[in-house]
Amino acid sequence: MNDAPHPALLPTGMHDLLPPEAEIEAQVVARLMATLAAHGYERVKPPLVEFEETLFSGAGADMATATFRMMDPASHRMIGVRADMTPQIARIAATRLCDASRPLRLSYAGQVLRVTGSEIRPERQVGQVGAELIGAEGSAADVEAIAVAGEALAAIGVPHLSADITLPRLVPALAEAYGITGPRAVSLRAALDHKDAAAVGTVAGEAGELFGNLLASVGPAGTALAALDRLDLPERARAERIRLGAVLDGLAAAAPELKVTVDPVENRGFEYHTGISFTFFSAMAGAIGELGRGGRYQAGNPLTPEPATGFTLYTDTILRTLPSPAATPRLLLPYGIDRGRGRLLREAGWVTVAALGPAGDWRAEARRLGCAYVLERDRPVPIA
Repeated sequence: MNDAPHPALLPTGMHDLLPPEAEIEAQVVARLMATLAAHGYERVKPPLVEFEETLFSGAGADMATATFRMMDPASHRMIGVRADMTPQIARIAATRLCDASRPLRLSYAGQVLRVTGSEIRPERQVGQVGAELIGAEGSAADVEAIAVAGEALAAIGVPHLSADITLPRLVPALAEAYGITGPRAVSLRAALDHKDAAAVGTVAGEAGELFGNLLASVGPAGTALAALDRLDLPERARAERIRLGAVLDGLAAAAPELKVTVDPVENRGFEYHTGISFTFFSAMAGAIGELGRGGRYQAGNPLTPEPATGFTLYTDTILRTLPSPAATPRLLLPYGIDRGRGRLLREAGWVTVAALGPAGDWRAEARRLGCAYVLERDRPVPIA
């Protein structure tokens, strides 16, 4: 009995990208990167694998369980296949570009590999396009990251775009102020993540009303900000609210067309973030999953940390939100056509397919090869 897998069978979470999707993805990546370059973000290209001690340093520690690891036969040391590119950019900034002027603007594009997918994102190989702004502390950097990401997504035609802003340090600041620690803090975090108001009230105790009102403040930016203003926040939490207000004011000027919502209690996926964070979505019917996310974190190493913010866009999710582009018509060049003529047609915008041998019926041959036009009497003629 032959139990060899079918040659087209791939591991769970992996898939081939066929024509025309592969070409569309390449075009989308190029256009996203062009927007980042126009804003002064310079492209870097980190390796696919690194030694695990450098891959998991700093912000990369949170990706340890998602990373494929193996023994490097050359060095006999453990290496990991990157599961996220942001920690690699932070490493480059702290080492190879440590003497470059700050703020440092870097961009990147590439594939990452993860041990498991998620219910919403079952893919284990994911395309990423992103940018990191390193060495800038003020709210203007947060505004730039959100506005540039929004501009890049809008430039490729993502419909009904919105940014959801969250404050990952707000809940820990409140919990600390009210002495909510240990298992109780873990339970509170879980209740907030599930938006379970009853459980939040039970776990939070005397702070139950405050956390309940915080949970109810989720919504459009203006509404959320007004709700936060009505709360009696301790000093550290109040500083988070002030920063949020500054960022929202900046976005109103920098990206007035961008729909912005605020969820001050959301934390999932932002565990290593240290300030304003955000997620991009499309409200188009059928769009599922995040288009990208980002936020503030500490780059560098524990001894010499640097303030940083940035974002990562996910090309697989983005492609599912875009309208199907019109197919570029292909033109069949019958066998023996002068190469110079073909070059002139390509310069005029045609996609040409050169026949490699004679045929009795060139229109039938054009149909067979997926061409909508054939060159007859030195001019393109539709075959329909």
